[in-house]
Amino acid sequence: MLLQWNKYAQRLGEKGFKIMESLLLINDPKLDGTRITLELPNEGSKLDFESQLNGLLGHLKGHLHNHDITIEVIVNETIETKRSFNDQDRYNRLLEINPNIELLRSTFGLDLNS
Repeated sequence: MLLQWNKYAQRLGEKGFKIMESLLLINDPKLDGTRITLELPNEGSKLDFESQLNGLLGHLKGHLHNHDITIEVIVNETIETKRSFNDQDRYNRLLEINPNIELLRSTFGLDLNS
C-alpha cells in the first residue's frame, strides 16, 4: 500500500500538483485492514487533501485490487506547534549540531536580536 501511495504522490509531483504531493508525503499513512489513516497538521490541509481524495482512492483501489479501501483523515494541530521556534531556539539547536557556530557568531559580531 505504501509503495502505491508514494508512486501516486510522485506522479502528482511530476504533473505539478506539489501541494497534494507534499500532503501525501507529510507522514506515512497507517493501514488497519482496509482503512487507511493519514494524520495532517491542520484543517486547511485536510480540506485540500479531501478535494483530491477520489483520484487517490481510485489509484489505490485499482492497483491494490481492493475496492473496500477507505481513507480517514485525522487533524493533529500539535504537529504544527512543534515547529514554532524563536531565534534563540533555532540558534541553540544549530549550536548543538555544530559548536563552531559560536565562533562564527563572535568573529563577525553577529547578534540574534538584529
